[in-house]
Amino acid sequence: MFAVEVKGLVKDYGQFHAVKGISFDVKEGEVFGLIGPNGAGKTTTLRVLSTLLEISGGKVSIFGLDLKEQAGEVRKVISYLPEDAGAYRNMTGREYLDFMAGFFAPEKDPKKLLERGLEIVRLGERIDDKIETYSKGMARRLLVGRALMVEPKLAILDEITSGLDVVNAQAIRKVVRDRTKEGTTVLLSSHNMLEVELMCDRIALINDGVIVESGTPKELKERYKATNIEEVFVEVVK
Repeated sequence: MFAVEVKGLVKDYGQFHAVKGISFDVKEGEVFGLIGPNGAGKTTTLRVLSTLLEISGGKVSIFGLDLKEQAGEVRKVISYLPEDAGAYRNMTGREYLDFMAGFFAPEKDPKKLLERGLEIVRLGERIDDKIETYSKGMARRLLVGRALMVEPKLAILDEITSGLDVVNAQAIRKVVRDRTKEGTTVLLSSHNMLEVELMCDRIALINDGVIVESGTPKELKERYKATNIEEVFVEVVK
């Protein structure tokens, strides 16, 4: 079974066609990258899959659930972390995770979810400090922990390490990869081509609302005689 099946997805904003009939699938347990330049349609696609935007055309299923007809059931098995996500800065990290555990997964044991969140973020004693005192890297780790502690079957992550230093970015990548070993499927978007190459089992490149290339990093590099995915990206979208 595929975790995600997208067939002929269309998303329009009035007369503007943001996504123009794209199709791709995500296998269970893999990290799948949807990448492209700014304005290509990738974030719109992620928001559609997260049930935040309605489909204009085509069909999407997530673990066999029809996105359009069963959006409520889809929300129970996914977690979405947008690029511009923020936390309640007047809370401590622990208070935030505890609050979000009850909000996003009220049917699960909040204490167990909190324990899992604390294990994921690994902020030590700083977990009891106000979020307003956190560095950008610490805040992002907290948000990633929030997205993954509910054990989603599918985690949709947009620019998970944007603006972070190498150490924090590497720590977050490890967190995400560790969760895939626990069974979570990941669909991510990133402008960091090194990150894409390191993390993704397969990639789809989207440009101007259309999927223009797809494959494993190795396949794409061989296809374009490139030494890295950044070179493939530049060649495909130019």
